[in-house]
Amino acid sequence: MLMTSTTPGPLAEPPQQGTLLLLVRHGETPTTGTVLPGRAPGLHLSDRGRAQAERVAERLSGLPVDALYSSPLERACETAEPTAARTGLAVKYDDGLLECDLGGWTGSAIADLAALPEWQTVQHRPSQFRFPDGESFPEMQTRIVGALEALCTAHAGGVVVCFSHADPIKAAVAHALGTPLDLFQRLVISPGSVSAISFVEGQDPAVHMVNSTSEPFSGLRAS
Repeated sequence: MLMTSTTPGPLAEPPQQGTLLLLVRHGETPTTGTVLPGRAPGLHLSDRGRAQAERVAERLSGLPVDALYSSPLERACETAEPTAARTGLAVKYDDGLLECDLGGWTGSAIADLAALPEWQTVQHRPSQFRFPDGESFPEMQTRIVGALEALCTAHAGGVVVCFSHADPIKAAVAHALGTPLDLFQRLVISPGSVSAISFVEGQDPAVHMVNSTSEPFSGLRAS
């Protein structure tokens, strides 16, 4: 009988486990859609906003969440509370998730701002705009992308829920999609919505969903 011997080849490396980040916009407030509050303190969720926060917690209940992070502003923290209660996890505050610093525009009515010539720059060429005595859109994008990258490193392979604000989330999603910042205003991020991005080391981010307000997330996987 002819005997042959084989040398086993190298074992295939298991696929890398990705990190899943869920970006939640805070729920509605009494001024949503009429005022740009920026970082002004003291703005709380409306009754509808609290219901949206509860709905987020329900939708996330099927996921093995590892950590919760929030912008320090009240409306974001209050949105995180029902999810913290359901998961038993403490909410950690991260300044990287803060709303854009609107400087002199803080607290202004949107109708008044829309009449300014600068509003067209905000809408169509945001990469060229800095809020008076505040932050520029590129600085905001760099800030939140850096914060999310740090969270991926801290919770590699896990599921992290981040409670933030519309423009920072839009900027983060645009970056993950490779969309130029000047087009990021085309994205819609509604109150109480969830957007999902996964990160695997050495690969481009994958955007799983944007502005989701209905379906549960039990089937989401990072890789």
